[in-house]
Amino acid sequence: MDKKNFLFVSYDGYIGDTAWQVIKEGHEARYYIQDEENQDIADGFVPKVYNWQENIGWADVIVFDDVLGHGKYAQKLRKEGKFVVGGTEYSDMLEDDRSFGQEELKKAGINILPYKEFRDFDDAIRHVEESPGKYVIKPSGEAQNIKRMLFVGEEEDGKDVIGVLEAYKKVASDDIQVFQMQKRVIGVEVAVGAFFNGSDFVYPININFEHKKLFPGQIGPSTGEMGTAMYWGGTNRIFNQTLLKLGGRLKEEGYVGYIDINCIVNTNGIYPLEFTARFGYPTIFIQQEGINMPMADFLFGLASGTMKEFKVKKGFQVGVRIVVPPYPFNDEDTFERYSNNATIFFKKINYDGIHIEDVKNVDGQWLVAGTSGVVLVVVGTGQTMKQAQAQVYNRVKNIIIPNMYYRTDIGDRWFEDSDKLHTWGYLREV
Repeated sequence: MDKKNFLFVSYDGYIGDTAWQVIKEGHEARYYIQDEENQDIADGFVPKVYNWQENIGWADVIVFDDVLGHGKYAQKLRKEGKFVVGGTEYSDMLEDDRSFGQEELKKAGINILPYKEFRDFDDAIRHVEESPGKYVIKPSGEAQNIKRMLFVGEEEDGKDVIGVLEAYKKVASDDIQVFQMQKRVIGVEVAVGAFFNGSDFVYPININFEHKKLFPGQIGPSTGEMGTAMYWGGTNRIFNQTLLKLGGRLKEEGYVGYIDINCIVNTNGIYPLEFTARFGYPTIFIQQEGINMPMADFLFGLASGTMKEFKVKKGFQVGVRIVVPPYPFNDEDTFERYSNNATIFFKKINYDGIHIEDVKNVDGQWLVAGTSGVVLVVVGTGQTMKQAQAQVYNRVKNIIIPNMYYRTDIGDRWFEDSDKLHTWGYLREV
């Protein structure tokens, strides 16, 4: 592909690594980050701009990385004839408004779990008292980005959920304006995702297993994510019974980008939990290691609608997120004391499988940037899950960051979960 100009537009500074990859492939890129506290992310890796609208004419391709209102900009620019990777106001709502997303699934003929939306904690407490059981508390809107607020009930009588609701009423009522209570079912948590080119899905599809909890063994607070194991494949029952049914609606919208549905599956069926109607983070960085074509070509093919399929590596990809304090919490004092401008050191200079998140480059030295404590995503690939795990953790051992931590069990779920999924017939290609 001839040299192109790529404009990346971000709210919090998530997609710097992909922009950096496009530059390494010989193209031009400019990067806009809206949040002032995160504007040093990717300094030294990608040229920055501070008014993305003034750069629209320069860009051959514009890439939006977030929801929270960016869909309307992407939609408008596409109508004006620009090549854009990004959502629409509709796709933003699929993720930002959990109840809207569930109702759209129902409209498409997809089974969903019983749920109820609340704006008052006392109403939710009465609901659990009147209908005891296991529930999941899911904040909606911007509050859903505060992952520690998501709570998964364990007790049959719902008393643990009531206790959390009472605590949230006291300390989180300003943050959580709207939330959803969803019946909890037991099964395997698995996500199915695919890219969409404005008129159709682009194949193959992606099957992935997120690891949300902070500590190994699914212990500790929920985070944005600590790592993901994935593979690419042909269509299967999970895809056909969920995402595929939304293809017509996405075509009506002219949606361009990645869309993913996280599900719980068991012997009784497939139960979609939530949408990711955008690139996932760190999902897109892990996917880059499995896509066998330049990312610039990939993004252009999506935005122009010319790409129908793409080649991928066989086997598995495992991504491990390396973080520093205060992640997954927001604490400015802790970040300043322990993490801001911390040095990122490689025992041997080898950047294979290394993807930057909140990182900047100052005179050749990589430093922790931003405010969140999310630093790197390290990826390993292999014909088997064990080979991918071995490679990723060997690469992690080459990295030194003061106070860094990460999970040591990313991918372990596969060995039990895959047996169940295969036995139930969900992963068989159809």
